[in-house]
Amino acid sequence: MGFQDALYQLGVNFDSEKAVDLADQSQEIIAYYAYLASSELAAERGTYESYRGSKWDRGILPQDTLDLLEQERGEKIEVSRIERLEWGKIRESIQKNGMRNSNCLAIAPTATISNIAGCVPTIEPIYKNIYVKANVSGDFIIINPYMADELKRLGLWDERMLGKVKYYDGSIRQIEEIPVGVRERYKEVFEIDPKWLIKAAAYRGKWIDQSQSLNIYFIGSSGAQLSEVYFYAWSLGLKTTYYLRTLAKSQVEKSTVDTSQYGLTHKREAASKQLLTEQSGAAVRVETGPAEMKFCRLDDPTCESCQ
Repeated sequence: MGFQDALYQLGVNFDSEKAVDLADQSQEIIAYYAYLASSELAAERGTYESYRGSKWDRGILPQDTLDLLEQERGEKIEVSRIERLEWGKIRESIQKNGMRNSNCLAIAPTATISNIAGCVPTIEPIYKNIYVKANVSGDFIIINPYMADELKRLGLWDERMLGKVKYYDGSIRQIEEIPVGVRERYKEVFEIDPKWLIKAAAYRGKWIDQSQSLNIYFIGSSGAQLSEVYFYAWSLGLKTTYYLRTLAKSQVEKSTVDTSQYGLTHKREAASKQLLTEQSGAAVRVETGPAEMKFCRLDDPTCESCQ
C-alpha cells in the first residue's frame, strides 16, 4: 500500500512511464530481499514440505515464468525483463538452500489498514481527493493532504478553492486557476486510463510469486471497450484482476457549498460543460471556522478525529 503516496512525494504522475518504472524497480527490490531471506531461513530450518519438484527447486523464479507463458502462447509478452540486481546470487542461494516459504509475496487490497496507516490503499491511484469520514465523534472532511499542501505552496488554497473542489466531488481537472501539471498529478482513479494501472501491475507482477489485488476502474458502458481493457491485461500476462468498479451516477450532497454561488444541482454532466463562474461577495461556508481550515491528518498532534 502507499504506492500513490510515493508517486506524490516524487512528483510523478500515475499515468506515466515513470510510474510504471517505479512499480517495476520497487517490486524488484522487495522480491529480491524476500526471496533471499526465505532461502537463508531454509538453510537454518529446512525447506517447506512440498519443496521438491516445485518451480523453486527447478530453478524457475517468478520472472522466468513470463518466458514460459510466451512459449505456451506462441506470442510475445510486451513486458520488460530487465534485472537491476544480482539475481544470480538469489539463484545460487535457492539452489544450495532451497526455500522456507512456498510463496513469499502477494499484494492485498489493504482498504482498511491503509486508513490506519494514513496512506492510499494498495497499488492504486487515490479514489477521491475529498470525502467524508464518519466515526463516533461525527463526520469529518478528509482532503488529499498532498494536493492541499501543494495548493498552499502555490497560494491557491483557501475557502473558495475548497468550495470548488467540493463542487467537483474532489476532481480538480476543471479548475482552471490550478496549473495543468498539478491537475494532471492529482487525478482521481476514474480520471486515469485503466491501462496504466494494468501496465504498472504487469511490470510489478513479474517479480511476485503469488499475485496482486488489482481493481479495474472503468467509465462507460461499452462492452467492446471493457473487453479491450481485460484483453490488454491478458496480453501482458497478468494472472488475475480483482473487482470491476464503474462510476456511479449519484453524488454526495454538498451541504456546505453555497448554492447562491454554485447552484442547486451538482451533476458531473453539467459540471463537465461549464466551469464555475467567479462571483464577488459569495463565500463558501466551511464548518472548520474562519481562522484556519482544519481537516483530519495523522501528523497533526491536536487531531482527535480517529480516536
